[in-house]
Amino acid sequence: MSRRGRRATAPSPEQLKDAVAGLIAAIDEGGDQLPPERVASARKILRKASERLELVGNHTVVALAGATGSGKSSTFNRLVGSAVSTVGMLRPTTTTISSAVWGSDPANDLLDWIGSASRHRVSPERAERSGATEHLDGLVLLDLPDVDSHRVAHRAEADRVLGLTDVFVWVTDPQKYADGILHEDYLRRMRAHEAVTLVVLNQADRLAPDEAAACRTHLRELLADDGLPNAEVILTSSRTGQGLDELRGALAGAVRAATAARVRLVGDLHTEAEALRAYVGDTEPTVSSEPDAALVAALARTAGVPIVLDSVERDYRARASVHTGWPLTRWVGGMRANPLRRFRLDRTVLGAEGAKRRKQTEQDQEIGAVLARSSLPEATPAARAAVATLRRRLGTKASQGLPALWADAVEIATGSDEDDLADALDQAIVGTPLRARNPAWWYVVGALQWILVLAALGGLLWLMLLWAMSAAQLPLPDTPTYSGIPVPTGLLLGGLVAGGLLALVCVPFVRIGGRRRRRKVEKRLGGAIAGVAKARLLDPQNEILGRHRRTRENLDRVLATRR
Repeated sequence: MSRRGRRATAPSPEQLKDAVAGLIAAIDEGGDQLPPERVASARKILRKASERLELVGNHTVVALAGATGSGKSSTFNRLVGSAVSTVGMLRPTTTTISSAVWGSDPANDLLDWIGSASRHRVSPERAERSGATEHLDGLVLLDLPDVDSHRVAHRAEADRVLGLTDVFVWVTDPQKYADGILHEDYLRRMRAHEAVTLVVLNQADRLAPDEAAACRTHLRELLADDGLPNAEVILTSSRTGQGLDELRGALAGAVRAATAARVRLVGDLHTEAEALRAYVGDTEPTVSSEPDAALVAALARTAGVPIVLDSVERDYRARASVHTGWPLTRWVGGMRANPLRRFRLDRTVLGAEGAKRRKQTEQDQEIGAVLARSSLPEATPAARAAVATLRRRLGTKASQGLPALWADAVEIATGSDEDDLADALDQAIVGTPLRARNPAWWYVVGALQWILVLAALGGLLWLMLLWAMSAAQLPLPDTPTYSGIPVPTGLLLGGLVAGGLLALVCVPFVRIGGRRRRRKVEKRLGGAIAGVAKARLLDPQNEILGRHRRTRENLDRVLATRR
């Protein structure tokens, strides 16, 4: 359109398609973190783009818009070659859009979409009578109601149709070219459409040449302030025909290029992307995907892990004493409460026993997941406060520098429901194996203990037999001795003393094994707690930050279409 070398290369169909896809992706990724009114506006533009692309054909829709008395309808009639549109200082009461179509291609569907009831086809003969020397086939010219009309319906209709056209021709005059309605309500808001904007300063025949030039210069300055520094300004007179050939030439250039629709739509998409971009930050805070040691430790305390570890160590010692202790006193240990069973944690085992239990529970995993709860005591207020403090710090760090809606979403994700987090931690503990296969040396020691018990029992029975024979005054057989000690007495006393000493020797090894088992379970529980922290706190944060990044990238992708 421009003859001043300011128009950028028109976007290709692929670029327009990419811009549409980018805006759709940005809206989808942004979700509730983008203002609903902006999203609704963007979706409206996307619908319009889809509808307009289906109706593109070979037509270029040009709207003549302007204020009352600017000569818009007169200019329309001069371009058409006949008095098609009513001319007057005041608009008629109808809000009908007058349209004129050049060329033989049908435009009924397009005009139905626009909503023009008054339609006129410009024949080659009529075009010749209008003095046209340019080829305008494919042009659809619209005469809109006045944009400054006191009738709300007139202005609303003009605004509606302006949202559907490809090229804007703003018709003004020496008295109203600086009008605030024109500049503030329209031109300034449509700066993204500079490539398809043309300004006509009509009634130039009423001015001396130097006055017309001064008005044109001032109008260009006003357009620059509106963000349209390269918009073309044409001096015309609908009464004398001055400048109409230049206007026809500009319109013919738009028709020949057949890109105005794409330029306009990209401008609309750019405007929406720019508006949405204000609600997206330029960067995202760097948040680790793995929880730090302080967070894991705080969560472990609030979940009761120290109590679990104490129970694991005591459980190891209790079970070791059952296997390695003196068999005649093991029943005393059996009367004590099982440390893990007390908190309903004795189900989390490994080895053959654990495999057997898992095989049984796999048949009803869903019910098991609901019923599997520990009986650990609730966290202390201090432990809960420590976790709350760390979560707030985590949320503050992850939301730093983000727009309000995004920052709120990150902080909400970090401060997820406390009961839900506690339940997830409990499930992590319940689902963590706390036992392992019994060490082989337990069985060796246990076998030795029973051998010693049998030896002591054998010596006792032997001595009882000798006592019974003596009491019955039966001849006693010779009792074998070893190092001067009768063998029955040695078996009895040796079995008892050796069994006790063996149990005492095993005590330090049991304690060492208990501490080793505690460290292994502590590491295992730390991993489970870290998994909860990642799934319930960090992953939701990173998901929102990832959506923020993708929203920004897609909006920048749309904005890059016009660069």
